[in-house]
Amino acid sequence: MNDAREMRTTCPYCGVGCGILARRQADGTVAVRGDPEHPANFGRLCSKGAALGETVDLEGRLLYPEIRGQRVDWDRALEAVSDGFRRVIDEHGPEAVAFYVSGQLLTEDYYVANKLMKGFIGSANIDTNSRLCMSSSVTGHKRAFGEDVVPGHYGDLEQAELVVLAGSNLAWCHPVLYQRIRAARAGHDRHKLVVIDPRRTASCDDADLHLPLAPGTDTVLFNGLLVHLHDHDQIRPDFLEDHTRGYWAAVREAREVAPNIPTVARRCGLTEEQVAGFYRLYTATDRTVTVWSQGVNQSSFGSDKVNAIINCHLATGRIGRPGMGPFSVTGQPNAMGGREVGGLASMLAAHMDFEPEARERVGRFWQAPNLVSGPGLKAVELFEAIEAGTVKAVWIMATNPVVSLPDADRAREALARCPLVVVSDLVADTDTLRLAHIRLPALGWGEKDGTVTNSERRISRQRAFLEAPGQARPDWWIVTQVARRLGFGAAFPYERVEQVFREHAALSAFENAGRRAFDIGALTDLDDAGYRDLAPIQWPLPAGSAQGRERLYGAGGFNTPDRRARFVAVGERRPAHVPEACFPLVLNTGRVRDHWHTLTRTGKSPRLSAHVPEPYGELHPADALARGVEHDQLIAITSRWGEVIVRARVSDEQRPGSVFVPMHWGAVHSATGRIDGVVNPVTDPLSGQPESKHTPVRVAPWRPTWQGFLLSRRPLELNDEAGSVLTYRVTVRGRAHWRYELAGEGEREALHRWLRERCPQQGSLEWIDYLDRAAGRYRGAALVEGELLYCAFVAPDHRLPPRSWLGELFERDALALEERRSLLMGRPGRGQCDQGPTVCACFGVGSHTLVAAIREQGLNSPEAVGEVLKAGTNCGSCVPEIRRLIQGRDAA
Repeated sequence: MNDAREMRTTCPYCGVGCGILARRQADGTVAVRGDPEHPANFGRLCSKGAALGETVDLEGRLLYPEIRGQRVDWDRALEAVSDGFRRVIDEHGPEAVAFYVSGQLLTEDYYVANKLMKGFIGSANIDTNSRLCMSSSVTGHKRAFGEDVVPGHYGDLEQAELVVLAGSNLAWCHPVLYQRIRAARAGHDRHKLVVIDPRRTASCDDADLHLPLAPGTDTVLFNGLLVHLHDHDQIRPDFLEDHTRGYWAAVREAREVAPNIPTVARRCGLTEEQVAGFYRLYTATDRTVTVWSQGVNQSSFGSDKVNAIINCHLATGRIGRPGMGPFSVTGQPNAMGGREVGGLASMLAAHMDFEPEARERVGRFWQAPNLVSGPGLKAVELFEAIEAGTVKAVWIMATNPVVSLPDADRAREALARCPLVVVSDLVADTDTLRLAHIRLPALGWGEKDGTVTNSERRISRQRAFLEAPGQARPDWWIVTQVARRLGFGAAFPYERVEQVFREHAALSAFENAGRRAFDIGALTDLDDAGYRDLAPIQWPLPAGSAQGRERLYGAGGFNTPDRRARFVAVGERRPAHVPEACFPLVLNTGRVRDHWHTLTRTGKSPRLSAHVPEPYGELHPADALARGVEHDQLIAITSRWGEVIVRARVSDEQRPGSVFVPMHWGAVHSATGRIDGVVNPVTDPLSGQPESKHTPVRVAPWRPTWQGFLLSRRPLELNDEAGSVLTYRVTVRGRAHWRYELAGEGEREALHRWLRERCPQQGSLEWIDYLDRAAGRYRGAALVEGELLYCAFVAPDHRLPPRSWLGELFERDALALEERRSLLMGRPGRGQCDQGPTVCACFGVGSHTLVAAIREQGLNSPEAVGEVLKAGTNCGSCVPEIRRLIQGRDAA
């Protein structure tokens, strides 16, 4: 690897697919910046992408193959995998084995895994964590367009005069796209933004209209829009006549559900003015893009939500033309690449399904006599089958289902009973890896070489700029080696990743002749140098093409047998489980701004952990008051499927009757915060996607005997204490320390006694502490030659000192006398600075610093704050919070 030059690669986080310039520096660290030439981001990066260099160290990496906890060489590990799978197949048939893969895989990894399972093992039991986020969009696209195709591209977001965000907190989950929209709107009054979301999220900060609709009423709103468009003659008869089918049936069904604005408003929990305002904007604006994500997809009728949105675009012909179209934004960097190769159990490969003609074609191309005959088990069904014992061997690649699946406790129990669990991962400790019999070390971002496809159908290269650590290997190589040991070597001859890509491209073009939009035949003959230098490019890209198409379907030509799009009649739809007396609130799960999936990457970055350090449940003040819940208090959130204990956030930005909890924390980072253990496992019957946005729950204060936190210069092993000393535990990475949020139901003095026994004794260790037995309060610290090693604070409730200033003390070589005096008081003394909780992760700016600058310098806009402190000038996702701080100053 050449340390001196920057490597063009792609961000491994969300589906925006931002280009990155990465360089390994002389001291071994990695510097990253946005690639100004990449058409997805033009140099912009969000907080997560900007912090990638902080996540590539080898701490916590799985570096060697292991069998039942014992390190082995690759030959033994691969033989164990192949022998285990062969034994199960011989005894129980191919349906007794399964793969569960991930949008974190590169397309080449995905391709080889799908080919092995569906083409040669002869089972379709390969599904992906994309089932949990994008499969309802896949179903909706296929029903409407005949193929899983996103018709537009990111430029449409800038050219649109109306952008509708439906169930998408774009400002936090796809920040670069949100900033492109904000930049396009700047100074243009005609460019409008509407946000449809039960919560008032950061995306509402710049919105012209926010519709806080009742959870699960999206189809009512969009059915009402379709009726409104029809009744006000705002459809395009020529487009309907020439390019669609099923319009009248869709309108009739919509009218049964949502005949008029008053009905829509009542059923959606909105005012008539809100609904009429949205319908008026949509009706009057030709250049309209509707963007949706998990708030639409993650539902027991997510597919119908998608088609209700698409119906409105088809009715008005707002598709495939500049600044207009339905736009599904994906959650993972390669969710679309996985869909291209058939990574879902309901697909075959190259956007082909299981009809006889397609099966024969793929079987002939792969020369696979054992090609599967039909769909396999979708994600939730797959783990139910593992629990039932019908699936006896599972290989999990690059994902953590024990945290991310609904009813996650059941998934954990299923894997605990499974005779053979193989996990390929780069992390040495995850909730899922703890249950693996065989652990296989895979490459991580910065070490992997291959391609990904983003939400606008753009293929980009992810290039290696770091050496493979230990014995970690590419996922495609690992699968290829197992395939050979299973006796399929002739079909898996791959020695280089370029060979896999060329075969993938060839299959996309094989006997296509324009029938399938997914066609990258122009890349079939790409030589190794061409693959190495491949620039970002969109599909379709058939043989002979020099560049891909930005938009599809503007002039019809859909991928159905008659080339016409299909309206889907969407009738009455309600969530599978609704609130009741025992569970009166609706749980909604999602992401936070600076974290990603289950913290295996972002949890390593101190600045990304600083903004939201622990899991929380956000409640409306009325719901909190009715339950006796205070802000920052610990609360128990309980459903029929499980319970978590998290920190309460009380906010009027939450819709009454709902509670929001982020999904990132598993047992590795939080003993009681794994929220998907609470989520109900009901799925959309068409897409198989779980209903992660609508679980009936109850909320109550959780009052342990004591609460506290511990800051330590070095990591401590606390897991074994859960259930004895510690009930509640959250682990957070700081800049020069580790932070542990703790609570217990035992005696109040347990923690400080345990601390003295647990913390390693060294040199001239000096303990300074204070214990007030009557009040149940303890404060203690340990120093060596003035350097702070540990500090702990315990109280009978959640009222404890702020952590931010105390964490900064660990960055000192030695504490000054005044700092030592302040330490046990838990607050900074005279002349000592406390930045406060982090607001801007990109530049590490805290709330106290911001408030002081706002007050002292009279800063009255986020732009003014940015000029002074830089906060908000990178990804912009902290701007809403900065604006609230400014407004707080004004209100005072």
